[in-house]
Amino acid sequence: MVNSSQLTPKYFLLFGFPGLEAFYPWFIFPLCSTYLVALVGNSLILTVIKKNTSLHQPMYLFLAMLAFAEFGVSASILPTVLGFFLFGANEICFEACLLQMFFIHSFSIMESGVLLAMSVDRFMAIYNPLRYTLPLIAGTGAALGLKSVILMFPLPFLLKDLPFCDHNTLSHSYCLHSDLIQLPCGDTRPNSILGLCIVASTFGLDSLLIVVSYMLILYTVLGIASGEGQQKAFNTRASHICAVLLYYVPMISMALVHHFMKHAAPAVCLLLASVYLLVPPVLNPIIYSVKTKQIHQGLIQLFLQRKY
Repeated sequence: MVNSSQLTPKYFLLFGFPGLEAFYPWFIFPLCSTYLVALVGNSLILTVIKKNTSLHQPMYLFLAMLAFAEFGVSASILPTVLGFFLFGANEICFEACLLQMFFIHSFSIMESGVLLAMSVDRFMAIYNPLRYTLPLIAGTGAALGLKSVILMFPLPFLLKDLPFCDHNTLSHSYCLHSDLIQLPCGDTRPNSILGLCIVASTFGLDSLLIVVSYMLILYTVLGIASGEGQQKAFNTRASHICAVLLYYVPMISMALVHHFMKHAAPAVCLLLASVYLLVPPVLNPIIYSVKTKQIHQGLIQLFLQRKY
């Protein structure tokens, strides 16, 4: 017989990098700096696009959606990671863990959908830029947000109904579904099937459609007679290509390690998971600020206004 106290743990134990406990104090400054860059960088992108009406165009509105999703991912992870490394807080209550899992994955799904929408926008900007309007862009953003919430909504409730039998040690300093699903001692097949369907219908389908979009972009751009026009078209898409690579390469690497290298060192999986969730929100604002002239100029104007 399993008593009720064993069915649902009151809290989960968070985990850092095994074998590197002595170096945790050295992690504090890089972690704080990294999260600060992610939060401030994406906040600045949102502020610049909001304040400059000239940037209220599909390309920049999708960029604002991407910044919002990346801000959400960083803000969702921030409390437990900094609490763990700054104060040694290695516990999170059951309900808070499920809530963190919901927000991390919801914003991540939204981020993938926005990257797909941006790739379609890049194709439409070449093929027929006048086929869609700003209300349609706003509707697309609302649909992406609603889709991510609907897809993730059942998972916390399915996990809450499972018996954990005192298994409450996580592999990360934050809560992920792939980690939580390893702990219950009951039947996790509904969770696994739903999780697989979510991954296939979002990340898998999105990445495939992004590849198709860029194949169409390549075909269309190569049809431009002017070499200067081809170069200009490719330059305007360089930032988005970087964003796609920063998002999908760590994710695919993490999936390959989990599938083909089951006996890999835990630190490898932890590092890949951290890169997948943290690097895009940090580097994308920097890339877009440098590579996109309008965003670069908007940031300069924003700082000059605050200075005077």
